[in-house]
Amino acid sequence: MRTTTYHKKRSVKSGLPPGTLVHIGDKSDKEVRISVISYSPGGFEERHFDKVDQYLENPSDGSVVWVNVEGVHDIELIRALGQNHAFHPLVLEDIVNTVQRPKIEDYSDYLFIVLKMLRQSENVDFSSEQLSIILGPDYLFTFQEGIAGDAFESVRDRIRNDKGKIRTLGADYLAYSLIDAIVDGYFNVLEEFGERIIGVEDELTNTPDQRSLHRINVIKKEIIYLRKAVWPLREVISFLERGDSHLLHDTTRLYFRDVYDHTVQVIDTVETYRDLLSGMLDLYISSVSNRTNEVMKFLTVIGTIFMPLTFLVGVYGMNFKHFPELDWKNGYFILWGIMISMSLLMVAYFKKKRWL
Repeated sequence: MRTTTYHKKRSVKSGLPPGTLVHIGDKSDKEVRISVISYSPGGFEERHFDKVDQYLENPSDGSVVWVNVEGVHDIELIRALGQNHAFHPLVLEDIVNTVQRPKIEDYSDYLFIVLKMLRQSENVDFSSEQLSIILGPDYLFTFQEGIAGDAFESVRDRIRNDKGKIRTLGADYLAYSLIDAIVDGYFNVLEEFGERIIGVEDELTNTPDQRSLHRINVIKKEIIYLRKAVWPLREVISFLERGDSHLLHDTTRLYFRDVYDHTVQVIDTVETYRDLLSGMLDLYISSVSNRTNEVMKFLTVIGTIFMPLTFLVGVYGMNFKHFPELDWKNGYFILWGIMISMSLLMVAYFKKKRWL
C-alpha cells in the first residue's frame, strides 16, 4: 500500500515579498471547478462553473451563498476571485500555499480558517487535503486542492433536501457543518489506524521481522502527520467557540462546543496511538533480543555437550603408538558408551536447571 507524501517544498517562496501568489503543493493539470449553492428557508439553487469569468459576483441577496473552489493551482483564478471580493493578499497567499498549519485569522469583515481534511483512500493509507475557509456575514468560500471527492456530500444533501436546521440558520452554521464533517472524517481515519496497529501487534507477538518494523515506522510517520493536523485545530475550534467575532452567533457557538469535544477526543486517540507505537518499538527490540538469546542459548548448550566429547575424541586421535586402551577388546564400544552417557547426563542436568 502506497503512503501519502507529507512534505512539500517551500523554497520557491524564498525572498519573495508578502502577498506574492505562488502555488506550493502537488502539481495538477485538472481544470478548476467552481460550484455555488445559495439557499434560504424558501429554497436553494446550485450552479457549477468551469471558468472564473463565469462567476464573478458578490454574494448577497438575503440568501446564504456557499462558493466551493476545487483546485488552487490556478494563480490567476485565485487572484481574480480575491480582487472581486476584496480578500486580503495575505489570505490569497495562504490559500495557494497548501502547507499551512491549521489556523484562524480575524479580518473583521470575514474570518479566514485553514484546516486539513483527511479521508480514507483506495490506493493510499489516507489522503490529506488543505481546506481554506472564508466566512462572511452571509457567504462562505471554501478552497480545496482539487483531490477527487471531499467530506461535504452529507452537508450538500441536507441543503438540497432541507434536512435539519441548515437552511434556517446563517453562514456560521454552514461553517460549523463543514468543520464537523471534517472532524468526523478524522474518526474514520483513526479507526483504520487502530485496526492496523492491532495487526502489527499480532505480528510482533508471533513472528517479529523487518516487515513489522517497516510497518511500525510507516504508521508512526502517519501519526506524526495526523498529530500536526489535529493539535492546532483545537485552537481554531476554541476561538470559534469563545471568540468575540460578530460573524458567529451564540446559537452556533453551542454547536462549536460539541466539535471542540470531538476534537479533544481525536487528540486523545492520536496520543494513545503514539504511545502504543513507542511501546511497540520497544516490544520489537525486546522480541528480537529474546529470539537472539534463545538461539545463543541453544548453540551454547550444543557446544557444552560436545566439548567433552571433542576432548575424548581428540585424546584418542593422537598419533602415539602405545595406548593402553588400544588393546582392549571392546574399547571402541566402551568409548561410545561413555560419550553417550555423558551426553544424556548433561541433557538431563540442563533440563533440571530449565536451561532447555
